[in-house]
Amino acid sequence: MGPGPGPGPRGRAALALALPLVLPYYGFSIGITFYNKWLMATFRLPLLLTLLHLLVIFALAGLARALWRCGSGRARPLLPWPRYLRRVAPAALSTALDIGLSNWSFLYITVSLYTMTKSSAILFILFFSLIFKLEELRLALVLVVLLVAGGLFMFTYESTQFNTEGFMLVLGASFLGGIRWTLTQMLMQKAELGLQNPIDTMFHLQPLMFLGLFPLFVAIEGLPMAVSEKLFRFHDGWVLLALLGKLSLGGLLAFGLGFSEFLLVSRTSSLTLSIAGIFKEVCTLLLATHVLGDHLSLLNWLGFAVCLLGISLHVALKAFASKGENALKTQKEAGSSPDLELLLRHSESEEVPEEEDVGTQVQR
Repeated sequence: MGPGPGPGPRGRAALALALPLVLPYYGFSIGITFYNKWLMATFRLPLLLTLLHLLVIFALAGLARALWRCGSGRARPLLPWPRYLRRVAPAALSTALDIGLSNWSFLYITVSLYTMTKSSAILFILFFSLIFKLEELRLALVLVVLLVAGGLFMFTYESTQFNTEGFMLVLGASFLGGIRWTLTQMLMQKAELGLQNPIDTMFHLQPLMFLGLFPLFVAIEGLPMAVSEKLFRFHDGWVLLALLGKLSLGGLLAFGLGFSEFLLVSRTSSLTLSIAGIFKEVCTLLLATHVLGDHLSLLNWLGFAVCLLGISLHVALKAFASKGENALKTQKEAGSSPDLELLLRHSESEEVPEEEDVGTQVQR
């Protein structure tokens, strides 16, 4: 079958590949947002909820690693304690606080305000990317920042359902999210650590996330949990088990979200994930207005559109940069001699097994 004129067949093939991967990502991402809001209406211990989710994710990640080891016969990466504490701790602490504050904010704000404010994380991601020299300062990035910040201001200006405390919590979570994703990107890009697979990354992050969040939980929610009739002072064991089941459901959703993101990126590209994220925000906001009855004015919707324009510009810049790098790589390959090209291909084929066994090397 010939390729056909234009990108039609390729576009349909890409869509056929991406759609089954995007739908689970949408389901888990939107599902955990509405789950947290639904649960916080009756269970007002968000830090305890986060700690239980971390335990579920750690257990599922450990199970996935064990199944991989049994199926392939090769060990997964396991960092020694000194390197583990030095490399993983900063990312783990920022991730724990990001998730904890995000869940905490649902006690006070609507899903629509949470979704919009959380979108501002791109501002902090760009900020820390510039600090750690993962990005170069360009005029287009300044325009992205102005659009996202302006859209956020318009969305929150004279909002009828605005809550200052909840807004500051989720804004703090967005700030920590900028640190979190920058440090996580650096962590996963270090080949010598062997944590390119998000399952391995989640497995290593969860224990330090739990330990970092536990003192804050004890200080804020320790006494309320001790006197709660739903937990320590429970009267019916079945009611307690039902509550633990509801709490564990969020851990399953969080693990599914991380795994679906990994599948989407590994089978398509990070650009596909970014574009899918834009439409996910739109779907979340529409569902919040129709299902939960969130009230948005025309100015709020306009602010949301301006923010999405900034995010879309950022995605477009990434797409053009990726195309430029691919074109440059193609030119270099075309300009190389046949003998050199053959040598490069041969060396790459010899390096693949070493990259696949990096987990075993790290574990030793």
